[in-house]
Amino acid sequence: MTVYEFEGRIPKIGAGTYVSSKASVIGNVTIGRECYVAPGAVVKGDYGEVRVGNGCSIQDNVIIHARPDELTTIGNDVTLGHGCIVHNATVKDDAVIGMGAIVSDYATVGIWSLIGEGAVVRQHFEVPDGKIAVGVPAKVIADVMNHHKEELTKFKGIYRSLAARYPTGLKEISE
Repeated sequence: MTVYEFEGRIPKIGAGTYVSSKASVIGNVTIGRECYVAPGAVVKGDYGEVRVGNGCSIQDNVIIHARPDELTTIGNDVTLGHGCIVHNATVKDDAVIGMGAIVSDYATVGIWSLIGEGAVVRQHFEVPDGKIAVGVPAKVIADVMNHHKEELTKFKGIYRSLAARYPTGLKEISE
């Protein structure tokens, strides 16, 4: 895994968490237990702080960062889809941020809220708990239903399983 100390700021990685050797975790970062951090992900607490809860999926090429002396918070059991950006924002428990979406400075994504692929959650915007937001800029369009939660809970379990399996399943292949 590629974990870097920066100016005395040392990342903390929870038990059972997998961080790909192709990901970067830098500085004042805390990542909880049983998380999956995929190749290309960058979780950077070089001059701000990033806190990631337990059971999170930080997929390929995700960027998480914070402003100087400020905090980005990712709750428990959050899914951050491929290529999304979370910058100086709060994403609460069980939320899902779709592929390529952006959650900008001081925005809040509520518990069990879903942000559609490619959406832009603008600065200071709040997506209430249990809502679906899509578009540029993101607008709330619907409620999260039980069938959404059931399907997404299955996917969250897949990434927790990957976190447990990857450390023992990786093999270097030489040509």
